[in-house]
Amino acid sequence: MVTKIDKRDRAAEFRARLTDAIDRTGSNRSALARDAGVDRSTIAQLLSNDGARMPGGNLVADCAMALGVSADWLLGLTDRPERPGDVVAQALSVADAERTMADDQIMEWHREAAGYKIRHVPATLPDVLKTEAVLDWEYNRALARTPEQAKTAMNDRHTWLREQISDYEIAMPISEFAAFTAGAGYYASLPVDLRKDQLETFAREAEDGYPSLRLHLFDSRRVFSAPVTIFGPMLAAIYVGHFYLAIRSKDRVRLLTRHFDQLIREAVVEARDFADHVRGLSRDL
Repeated sequence: MVTKIDKRDRAAEFRARLTDAIDRTGSNRSALARDAGVDRSTIAQLLSNDGARMPGGNLVADCAMALGVSADWLLGLTDRPERPGDVVAQALSVADAERTMADDQIMEWHREAAGYKIRHVPATLPDVLKTEAVLDWEYNRALARTPEQAKTAMNDRHTWLREQISDYEIAMPISEFAAFTAGAGYYASLPVDLRKDQLETFAREAEDGYPSLRLHLFDSRRVFSAPVTIFGPMLAAIYVGHFYLAIRSKDRVRLLTRHFDQLIREAVVEARDFADHVRGLSRDL
């Protein structure tokens, strides 16, 4: 059922919102008149008239454009002052990506979400738990830094994350660990001693960090996930390769959270069994 608003109430709401928009943008009547292409007296009448008269659609649109708000908001049809295009831009943005957690953008998002639960599906294995030797093998050619600079940046990130993040949950395909253990595909040139040391590091970190750090393995044949990190309730970032798709829509973040939770429900190795599973893989090497 549509509730009609009294003309006087709508006119009063328009004047209040127009005044608020002028104040918030640091504008004034003269500047608004100039930007909207009307006389200052026209703006004065809009703001001082206490009757039910409303301006025409063109004038409302011109005022909205000049003040960077939506015409619907000025008219009381929505509670969001942003223009539709601005809402979309804020909800979905593109950010450049490096390949590691030494990426300043990733760390900025972690700081923004400090105190919230972080949910993470890595592109390969989680950088935050990799040994320096594996990081050297994987990223030396990809980073625009010297090896020592890259390791120092990564160590700084490790220290900060372990001190600041209260709850970190990671879900990975079990096939990734199988390929890593076998030295197959992506990991074909990684020496066996580095793989064995990395598996033992994963097991130790999983035991020492539990339950604040929880690692799960899911079967990609049953459920699939793109690389994604969910930074609490307000932000999610999908890793594409050279950039991230950063999502700030609560509804979209909630959907991605449900997707992640489904990965956990479908896990073939749960967090409490992760260390034993990985140690078994290490013994097989």
